[in-house]
Amino acid sequence: EGWRIRKNGTPFFITGSVSSIRDDAGNLIGFINILRDATERRDAEEKLVQAREQLAVSQKMEAIGKLTGGIAHDFNNLLMIIGGSAQIFARLLDPKLPRAIEAIQTAAKRGESLTRQLLTFSRHQHLSPTVVDLNASIKNMRTMIESSLRGNIVYNENIGDGVSPVKVDLAELELAIVNIAVNARDAMPNGGTFTLSVNAVTVDLDIGDNRLGEASFAIAFNDTGIGIPPNLLSKMFDPFFTTKEVGKGTGLGLSQVYGFAHQAGGTVKADSNVGQGTTITVYLPSCADEQITSKELSAARTKAGHSQRQTVLVVDDSGDVADVTSSLFEHLGYETIYRDSAEAALKLLEAGTKIDLVFSDIVMPGTIDGVGLAREIRSRYPNLPIALTTGYSDAAKAAPPNLRILRKPFDTEALRDFIQDIAASR
Repeated sequence: EGWRIRKNGTPFFITGSVSSIRDDAGNLIGFINILRDATERRDAEEKLVQAREQLAVSQKMEAIGKLTGGIAHDFNNLLMIIGGSAQIFARLLDPKLPRAIEAIQTAAKRGESLTRQLLTFSRHQHLSPTVVDLNASIKNMRTMIESSLRGNIVYNENIGDGVSPVKVDLAELELAIVNIAVNARDAMPNGGTFTLSVNAVTVDLDIGDNRLGEASFAIAFNDTGIGIPPNLLSKMFDPFFTTKEVGKGTGLGLSQVYGFAHQAGGTVKADSNVGQGTTITVYLPSCADEQITSKELSAARTKAGHSQRQTVLVVDDSGDVADVTSSLFEHLGYETIYRDSAEAALKLLEAGTKIDLVFSDIVMPGTIDGVGLAREIRSRYPNLPIALTTGYSDAAKAAPPNLRILRKPFDTEALRDFIQDIAASR
């Protein structure tokens, strides 16, 4: 086997054999040399090897995703208790303790960020996608991106003025861009240039169960850093994989980028040359046929607090989480009633108890989960608002699109905004 050159100068791959020709007496009288063009076969074999490697990577990522998704669900409940309790302590304890309380809250926020990145990677994060102008959204992030870099790094944007509509969770897009910017910063310890470009592209890629069609947008992030060796390039989107020193990175940043891109119906690619820098490209499908959603909230938002205290029914199988949730509601001026299952909540409503809002966890034991409870309430009590909360659940995918879901863990401010959004939309 080997390469040969055609008369026109193009290479082709051959398989060949040479055999001797002998007369009846056994004397060597010549040779037969047979060459076959095996270029197509070689190309097919190489594509098969690449496909097997991609399948192995996909299966590995899927297995890790299932593991991280399950862990993060329970971890978010713990963070809900820690963060919510810290807020309660801040209102009750001696004023000499604020620094300790602040440390607890900071740790809870850090844990929330880590689990959020884990869930996005595993594609189990409940997203709230809206159709946005990609160009305008990224331009609005300039200050945030520059603050993620360092003073000795020049930030350049190559973004057109046209409208580039994509359907994404804007918070997850921001997190993905920050994660890429931070990795670029760490790859340029002596300074350099970080360039973000947005371009309409024509691609045709299979992405798991999705297919990225021709109309797409590519967000390219280029740095002039140290680059990534070829043997590490295939691992860079793996969760917990990092080349940074212990304590300098979690290895979750780029895995969040991977999860965000795929959950948005796109994909992400990386190219790098050692000593010359790295380019990470996120591909997102175009939503040209959908209307861009205004990010302005309704002017009809209600103010926190009411002339008459309203009652919230808190439904959660975890008593500790329910205690924290009830305390946050009470801090906002609400009365609360607690039930530990959907069945118990429905019995309370059937008894005629006056409830102004039902706030339920999604994952609960029993025959009815939070989504099922929402369906029952909307059927029996159509004027009663209901909202759901979860740290992670595949059951959230079954929720009606007009049903509000608040991610755990949340604090008083997030809960207040959430309730105001519900009131403004009614």
